[in-house]
Amino acid sequence: DDVVIATKLCGYSPRIDWIRDGGKTPRVDAKNVKESVDKSLKRLGIDTIDLLQIHWPHRYVGGLFGGQAYDPANDRLDDDVPFEEQLRALKKVVDEGKVRYIGVSNETSWGVASFQMAAERHKLPKVQTIQNSYSLIVRSSYETDLAEVCAPRNCNVSLLAYSPLAGGSLSGKYCDVDDPATNPLTKNARFSLFPGYMERFQKSRAMEAARKYADLARRYGMTPSELALKFARSRWFVASTIIGATTMDQLRENLDAFEGDRDLPEELLEEVDALYRVYRDPAQGV
Repeated sequence: DDVVIATKLCGYSPRIDWIRDGGKTPRVDAKNVKESVDKSLKRLGIDTIDLLQIHWPHRYVGGLFGGQAYDPANDRLDDDVPFEEQLRALKKVVDEGKVRYIGVSNETSWGVASFQMAAERHKLPKVQTIQNSYSLIVRSSYETDLAEVCAPRNCNVSLLAYSPLAGGSLSGKYCDVDDPATNPLTKNARFSLFPGYMERFQKSRAMEAARKYADLARRYGMTPSELALKFARSRWFVASTIIGATTMDQLRENLDAFEGDRDLPEELLEEVDALYRVYRDPAQGV
């Protein structure tokens, strides 16, 4: 009861067909859901997954992972899996006792609302969580849209915020480094090891914004990571914040951010919002 085990089900992606038997394109249908869940249970050595999340929508979605705006010309209408069909596939593994609850990830307001309407109409399992990117530099898509849809009085879906450090850019470690690939502090960090990965946090005003937030954190006696994680934790719609660490020092710093009062000082939040008005989602569309 002290541990919640969550995992994900791959969304539609012809590029990663190696994860399915026979090299088939992953889909969110009954066959793929069963294969994914059974393999996850075997790998994890457990009988039940507490939370199974669809990693990204089966349908085409604009703006995914920093991509370009939605264009209806890119819809895959001839290769769709309706929301009801996806829920029925998930209901089967829930009824079998293999999964307790279901969630979505990288989803939109349209997707969340459509899943919940289909669940109510056909008495199918409801989506409980949404795992989307949320941080000091990625805010508006949730705050101005999904927050209303997911509010308790509406669809009642809790946010599991991922990338609260924006790929590490909000940790401050890149702020004063000319060449991350050769600097001892960053040469083994992801932006150095995987050039081009998460470019939206590197080749944009995002890094400039990260420097400003790092300076703000230090003025309030915090590390940059501490401010970023405490900010995400302080939001009313965030149920949990997903952290990652490659060293024990990083893990300690991350965990320390969750000690003490959940609320941040009002004057600090005012300064955060002032910076946000200048650097409003600087990584979007990069």
